[in-house]
Amino acid sequence: MGGPLLWFARDLAVLHERRIGPGGPESPIASAALLEIDRRRGELVMAIDDWVARSVPEHRLGATLHTETIGAVIDRLAESSVRAHRALMTLDAADDRLHSAWHHLAELSDGYDDLVRDVLEGRRRLPEW
Repeated sequence: MGGPLLWFARDLAVLHERRIGPGGPESPIASAALLEIDRRRGELVMAIDDWVARSVPEHRLGATLHTETIGAVIDRLAESSVRAHRALMTLDAADDRLHSAWHHLAELSDGYDDLVRDVLEGRRRLPEW
């Protein structure tokens, strides 16, 4: 799946960058700004889920239900990507947190690939939220 999903994912990553803040997780962000970021993330997740619902054929019979929508998975991928890139720019190459951040991103990416393949092949179905 590509096309508009790439734009949505980029927009989610930008929001996660703003959410984390310039100083990383330790830097406080105003609650009003945080609420606005989370509201916009929710809109993007719904837009992704709407695009998927309109673009991907549904296989309901016999398909196992997945626990998250594609939009929610892409939102988690965007956050993990931002955290991994932030770790790359701020941590020493030998730091275990750097390797952990990239390992987490790789696992999420593999899980996303598996989910998309299973949905397209009718083995998985997505929740209707």
